[in-house]
Amino acid sequence: MEIITYQEKYKQQIIDLILHIQNDEAKINLSLEEQPDLLDIPNCYEKDGGEFWLAVEDDTVIGTLALMNKGNGNAVLKKGFVRADYRKQGILGKLYATLQEFAKEHDLTTFVFDTPSVATNCHNFFEKRGYRRITKDELPFRYEYPDRNSYLYMM
Repeated sequence: MEIITYQEKYKQQIIDLILHIQNDEAKINLSLEEQPDLLDIPNCYEKDGGEFWLAVEDDTVIGTLALMNKGNGNAVLKKGFVRADYRKQGILGKLYATLQEFAKEHDLTTFVFDTPSVATNCHNFFEKRGYRRITKDELPFRYEYPDRNSYLYMM
């Protein structure tokens, strides 16, 4: 398994993985149209100084994690997903460690993560790393997201 930055050749695998986890596993019913960032990852993440990482094994995407740079040291963590048969193997932890390294290099200090209310494993992952749940009113910067009973976490 290796962690790499976004490559266009993996676009459909990324979309398929994320939609499967969101809709088939978590039953959120979030459409691709409600997530236009997945259709233009370079413009939505990389253009403003963020990044989109992939965990890849045998040329197959098994995990994702992305960072949107919102300026002034602020960032949004998004798209933290790991394929079911790879969970509990530290994949999200490796993606997150890569993100942290990137954040240090780019002077990013405030992080917000939005996650569905049903994603309890994800909540636990971020809480163990010092994130605390906040309300939308506590957001320190402007951030729009498709609210489907989402929780916001901040560090």
